[in-house]
Amino acid sequence: MKKLLLLFAFSLSLTVQAREATVSSPNGKLIVVVNDEGGQATYSVSLESRQMVLPSALGFKADFGDFTRGLKIVNTSAKQIDREYDMRQVKQSHIRYVATVLTVDFENTEGLKMSAEFSMSDNDVAFRYLIPRQKNDNPKSAVIYNEATAFCLPDGTTTFLTPQSGPMVGWERTKPSYEEEYVADAPMTTKSRYGQGYTFPCLFRVGSEGQEVRGERNVAWLLISETGVSSAYCGSHLSDYSPGGYTIAYPMAGENNGRGDTYAGIALPGSTPWRTITLGTSLKPIVETTIAYDVVEPIYTLNPQLSTLNPYGRYTWSWLIWQDNSINYDDQVKFIDLASAMGYEYCLVDNWWDQNIGRERIGELSRYAQSKGVSLMLWYNSNGYENNAPQTPRDCMNTGYARDREMAWMQKIGVKGIKVDFFGGDKQETMKLYEDILYDANRYGLQCIFHGCTIPRGWERMYPNYVASEAVLASENVFFNDGAARREPFDLTMHPFCRNAVGTMDWGGVIMNKHMSKDNKSRHQRMTTDIFEIASAFTNQTAVQCIAMQPNNLEELPQVELDFLKTIPTTWDETRFIDGYPGRYVVLARRHADKWYVAGLNANKEPLKLTLSLDMFAPGTTLSQLNDVADKKGNITGVATLPLKTDKKQQAKITIQPNGGIVIY
Repeated sequence: MKKLLLLFAFSLSLTVQAREATVSSPNGKLIVVVNDEGGQATYSVSLESRQMVLPSALGFKADFGDFTRGLKIVNTSAKQIDREYDMRQVKQSHIRYVATVLTVDFENTEGLKMSAEFSMSDNDVAFRYLIPRQKNDNPKSAVIYNEATAFCLPDGTTTFLTPQSGPMVGWERTKPSYEEEYVADAPMTTKSRYGQGYTFPCLFRVGSEGQEVRGERNVAWLLISETGVSSAYCGSHLSDYSPGGYTIAYPMAGENNGRGDTYAGIALPGSTPWRTITLGTSLKPIVETTIAYDVVEPIYTLNPQLSTLNPYGRYTWSWLIWQDNSINYDDQVKFIDLASAMGYEYCLVDNWWDQNIGRERIGELSRYAQSKGVSLMLWYNSNGYENNAPQTPRDCMNTGYARDREMAWMQKIGVKGIKVDFFGGDKQETMKLYEDILYDANRYGLQCIFHGCTIPRGWERMYPNYVASEAVLASENVFFNDGAARREPFDLTMHPFCRNAVGTMDWGGVIMNKHMSKDNKSRHQRMTTDIFEIASAFTNQTAVQCIAMQPNNLEELPQVELDFLKTIPTTWDETRFIDGYPGRYVVLARRHADKWYVAGLNANKEPLKLTLSLDMFAPGTTLSQLNDVADKKGNITGVATLPLKTDKKQQAKITIQPNGGIVIY
């Protein structure tokens, strides 16, 4: 590790005395400068001598004081940290976090104090506010009304963003549910679709192709998000762009059916969540970042019922194609049998099961599943008042006594997980509901997946039985309409660089039916190849992965596909970015134990020819590639397993068909 760099300077003029603190990352390439010129706290970030975040505002307004103006730096301190930790349900199993931590203490004109804490690894900046008690050891609690926190980016930056929806709109007034469409390569000045800004994470491309700096392309990347949000704060998003940059925006008043505050209440001394910026001159740091987990700690210990065995795996799901009519005992038996035939660990029983099957028969169904080596997961509606979603079971997850009763019953009949749907927004009380569900579920040995929900914010580490969230325009939309089916290649080549980079993502299905219907002949077609779908199980990261096969697929799919679908892992010891561009194509490598898999997706309309650097394999290694087969006209005629050999430079040439995929192993 390089020697810690910390500079504390005074810049004098006739009217202003400015103080400045400068600190570098462990490798010295990432620099943060904090300044108090004109009484305004600001920070800026540069990478390899290039400014990536221009001077941007820091501060907040609280019920006991204003920390957005009249500020001066009164002290600074810095330290180095080097720690390691293990996780099983994210992109890497063993993580080492080496960082420089800078704490800058501020005081306003009333003598009130707050600090800005920056934690910097070689490609990540995380920062938050530390708020002490003030004079006479008071106040002991605070309301944070809003933040001045801004992200001012260089001119010419383009964006890869999805808009924040307005509150209580959409189907049965269930939004915001983080299910809006991404737009790629848009100018910063483009207004968000609904006028409410943008949901995290937010991806930016700094510089334009063709610009030259010292003979190199002047292009770099930033990913902005937040982590460490628990019941002690609200979730946030980014505002629309303004001359001062993007700013932190708190929840909208209409969320949660209007119930709950739009601001945060915290105990003092306390801290805000971490705002995170991942930076790189390539997309590699963006895809591989672990900053969402690096700066948070577990809130509780994983229940031994889950920790003594591997709770992760694959699940079948009837609802995606067979829909509500499949939520009956006989059809669920078919999907349990399908999971058993494929060696999958779970079967998810979706909405209305309490009415269409009944609790007594669900117990019987669970016993049947266990006899086949499969465990059930059950769907629940999260709420009684947050929106109008009618699906049952309702009113089972929104109070402590109801959860206790319900989860004790699930534990008794052998259910291993829950999928909870239709949350009301990002207010602090909704964050408390997530936390309460997770904590109670852990007590009963249940793992949790959330749908119709916000993004996770470090939750995989904070709540060890948390598995994944949807928080994306997911696979059910491929079923619902032809437009979403056409967008699927774009979407799944976008998410590894943004949504899935900051947290596990339950996309909801590796879809193997050719048509979006039970008979696999009617309704609209899937627009992707079979190998695209199979490869997406590797590019989409979640520890409990839905393989949305249908019973008919056992007879219809080529044996080579069936054999491969049986072997797909869902936990990873290492992830590496190989190549890609958001919304166009992606190639990732993931390691499970001692086995590497390299998966690629192509969203382009033409075959994609790439030369991949595969340094995880020795020169001259003969590999296998599962790929689409096309005729001379470009029509996909089938699939094949073909040999692929690395050259002496550990490279290999591949072709991925339009809307197609590849898996190398």
